[in-house]
Amino acid sequence: MTPAAAPIQVAFVLMPGSLILDWAGPAEALRIANQYLRAAGKPDAFELRFIGPESQTSSSVGATISQIEPLPPGLPEPAWVVLVGQPGPTVDVDSESARQLIRWLRALELAPGRLELLTVCAGALLAAHAGLLDGHRATTHHQHLDELRAVAPRCETVSNRVFVVDGPVCSSAGVTTGIDLFLHRIADLCGPALAAQVAQTMVVALRRGPNDPELSPFLRFRAHLHPAIHRVQDAIGLQPQADWSLQRMAEVACTSPRHLARLFITHAGIAPLAYLRSIRLDLADAALRSGHSVTLAAELAGFSSDTQLRRTWHQLGKAGSPAHRGH
Repeated sequence: MTPAAAPIQVAFVLMPGSLILDWAGPAEALRIANQYLRAAGKPDAFELRFIGPESQTSSSVGATISQIEPLPPGLPEPAWVVLVGQPGPTVDVDSESARQLIRWLRALELAPGRLELLTVCAGALLAAHAGLLDGHRATTHHQHLDELRAVAPRCETVSNRVFVVDGPVCSSAGVTTGIDLFLHRIADLCGPALAAQVAQTMVVALRRGPNDPELSPFLRFRAHLHPAIHRVQDAIGLQPQADWSLQRMAEVACTSPRHLARLFITHAGIAPLAYLRSIRLDLADAALRSGHSVTLAAELAGFSSDTQLRRTWHQLGKAGSPAHRGH
């Protein structure tokens, strides 16, 4: 048996006045992801730590945060270092706490999959002062874009983006966009279906990657609160390649096939088997964009053959041909 991969050490750096939503939202997303993994009999993917130059500090809303670990000499890999924003028009780097943090950051050796940097809001400015954004593309809160350009002229500052991923450096625009970034990383590591479950639990919209402006296919037709339909959609999302029939879906929903069909139309606005086809088609599209052949894309998405994929492709109004999608 292959041993389970070690969980990612996610070290949230808490500075005096750190914006609570910048780190609490992403931390909750990781906690909920672990919760779903445990429910599926899988090990946790993330281990949360809270570190900083001071063992106790006040947050942006005045609540005191205590039992903060000191900045460690090193982090067990794989690890993420998370930098978050602070109130104010500019980021203060003149305090002893800030100077201590920047010295610590300068010693980090970032590498994809080993030690990565994630910034939320003005946390990007702390990384910039430490030189960690040089040669990378990054974003920050719109009020700090000019400051980032001035502090890190060797960084390509990107405006009007929810988040930017560039190798071991991931940055988000501000406040709630940290949740979007972490949902994206959860999808990368644990799969889009689990990330969609986390987003549903948090009652937030799930944006996809920087180059994918459309809503995740796993969240389409889910703007409802019917638990039985959600159970079916969750089950399909976790195993879209399974041999799904209307009867099998009904068994998951604990109802009859006819009643399930009515529920889907009423609450999700789509028939159950049409929903299944839409999920499979999006998965096949993603596989084709990644360079897979039509035959393999059909298999990965749960179609019985490439002929069935082509037929569904045209029935659901996809432009062009699946054979040319990856080109």
